[in-house]
Amino acid sequence: MPLTFIRVGQSASIKAILGKDATKKFLGSLGFTAGESVTVVAKNGGNLILCIKDSRIALDCSMAQRIQV
Repeated sequence: MPLTFIRVGQSASIKAILGKDATKKFLGSLGFTAGESVTVVAKNGGNLILCIKDSRIALDCSMAQRIQV
């Protein structure tokens, strides 16, 4: 299921990254790789604030939908 379905405060393990190679490379450079744990810190409008590898990252909804958990 896409990362956008996870509620605020919940953690999930990343199963796969969907999209073109450039998208996968970009998300991978931010730390979004298969097997990594990600926590949804907040949802603000269409954006998500995520905690991954002790860093907080904001992604828009369309980018977060490419991350399968």
